[in-house]
Amino acid sequence: MTVTAGFGQALPRLLDHNTLGWVVYSGDHALSDQWALHTEYQLRRVKVLGAQQQHLARLGLVRQLTDRVTVSGGYTYFQTHEYGRYPTVSGLPQPEHRLYEDVTLTDAFGPLQLEQRLRLEQRWVGQRAEEGAGRVQAWEYQHRIRYQLAGSYPLQGPTIDDGEWYLNAFDELFISFGRNVGNNIFNQNRLSGGLGYQFSDNAKVELNYLNQVTQHAEPNPATGRPVFEINNGFRVNILYDLDFTGGQQE
Repeated sequence: MTVTAGFGQALPRLLDHNTLGWVVYSGDHALSDQWALHTEYQLRRVKVLGAQQQHLARLGLVRQLTDRVTVSGGYTYFQTHEYGRYPTVSGLPQPEHRLYEDVTLTDAFGPLQLEQRLRLEQRWVGQRAEEGAGRVQAWEYQHRIRYQLAGSYPLQGPTIDDGEWYLNAFDELFISFGRNVGNNIFNQNRLSGGLGYQFSDNAKVELNYLNQVTQHAEPNPATGRPVFEINNGFRVNILYDLDFTGGQQE
């Protein structure tokens, strides 16, 4: 696939604004004192909650190396639907399979808790023989690297304890690379922040504002102009961890 648009593109950008409504569940379920099973599902909607945007399901293993360093890896299934003024998918939804590997560093600066995560992804994006119809005939392979800086801050004391509120925020940059990416190495950026409540150590809920800037991999076919999505909305995060060790952690 030939991609010609990029930051050096002289043509003005086409901007596509969408209102997001995302609901995210994630949980790290303890298997031992060092291993956990990660489960995650994301329901992503546009027009607030009125139309489908994307679905994401993720399963992985998490390894706690030290108090500060965690590594993980696993599999993600991703599905994109037709949405927006300049949709990248028409007709049937586009499937995608991913493998991922990441490392997370955790630090505390007084009451402020910071996490830095660096993630590598290997992506297989489904391509249909007929636009928007028919079976997937080929899988386009891409690489992507992601860097996220996230933080949380207690509102009712020096630490976040059960039955307390806190602030949370993150910013994540996505960079694509590889021979199928072309010049559009910037994939997207997400900025989010809001209010969280901790029911217990293993159960939290967060309501965040979400800003997403995404560059389409290919220019608009009618005009040759690059397309950028400027999306804003809300994100509800439900975090719930289970303990499968039967209390045998050390």
